[in-house]
Order: sequence, then C-alpha cells, then structure tokens
Amino acid sequence: MVLPILSGRLRGKRWIVSSGVHGYWLGIYEARTQRWFQRMVKHGFVVIDVGAHVGFYSLLASELVGQGGRVIALEPLPENLRALRAHLEMNHVTNVAVLEMAVSDECQTAPFVAGENSSMGQLCSDGAMVVETVTLDYLFLNGLVPKPDCIKMDVEGEETAVLKGAQTLLAEAHPIIFLAAHGSSKKQECCDFLANLGYGFTFVRDGSADADWEILATKV
Repeated sequence: MVLPILSGRLRGKRWIVSSGVHGYWLGIYEARTQRWFQRMVKHGFVVIDVGAHVGFYSLLASELVGQGGRVIALEPLPENLRALRAHLEMNHVTNVAVLEMAVSDECQTAPFVAGENSSMGQLCSDGAMVVETVTLDYLFLNGLVPKPDCIKMDVEGEETAVLKGAQTLLAEAHPIIFLAAHGSSKKQECCDFLANLGYGFTFVRDGSADADWEILATKV
C-alpha cells in the first residue's frame, strides 16, 4: 500500500507503508533528529546518506538541498534498495544517486547479515550474504562523490570503521555529521575519534548505557 506522508517536511510525499515503521508515513519518525536535520541542511548542500535504508532521510535531504544540491545514498541490502529506489521514483526525485554498497574502513567484499528487520542489517563475520564494501575516502579521492557538506550515518555498529575510512575526507571537507551510535562505548569511540579532528558535539538523542545515541558533530 502506498500512502502520502501525513506530516512534517515530507508531507504529501508518497510512501510504501510496508517498507518500515509506521513513523515514516506518519511523518513523525525521529522527530527531534528531523528538526535538527532540517535546521542544519541547507539549499545547495551535498549530503551523503550512509546506511540509507529505505530512503526516509535521503528523501528529506533531497527536499532540503533542492535542485541545486545533491544526495548520495549508500545501502547494501537488496530489499531496502528496491524500496529506496521506488520511493525516489514515485516522488519524481532527480537529485539523489544510489550506490549499492556498504561503507566501512576497507574496500573489499564482506559477509553481511540482514538482522531482525530491514533496518538492522550489518556487516558480520557469520553473515549469509556477501556485499561490496567501500570507504568514503575511496569514493571522495577517486571523484565518485563530491565534497560533502553533511554526512548522515546509521550503520548498526560499524560507525568507528566508517569514520576511520573517511579520515582524509573529514580533514579536508569538515562536513556536518549526524551519527547514530549504537551503545555507550561506540558513542565514546566515535566522539574521541572526531574530537581529534577538531569536532564538537551536540547529543540530539541521549542514550542510556545500552541505548542508541544520535550525535550531531560540527567542526569547532
């Protein structure tokens, strides 16, 4: 079933109800993060959506950057890619490019597990799937993605590896970073790494010791 999104900046956009949680088509998914994202992402920006899932933030970024900007959505899971591309097509989006790959700290092939639901896929040594992995530095240094103004990242535990594979890009471009950190130790790892590159932090969503954190990192 396809319905219009009911509220928020994406109100009226067409959405496949079964592609994810109901918060997507209701328009209330991660409401606080959405507000920060809309505050920080400007017309003409280049946004990289790492772990794009079925495209909610890719669609939101597309709307915010306008035709003068560009969005690059990276996602490895085939069922998510089908929904992501469908959402872009049914909403006549032309400023989003989709790359079918996972992002990590090496360019190789690696095992991947789909997880309990389509939003929880991750690189895993005993995964049944094999996916292509790439580093953001490789994409950037080889001209496959332009210099980003913002990176949105939700990679189910691979956060530190993605950052390590983007050191050159981060040092040169200093993009705004929205990062979902899965657990307190991962949050600390990511903050320590980014602090060494001159970033400061706002915690958009505070997690408990075992919960997820949403970190907004900006160059200071």
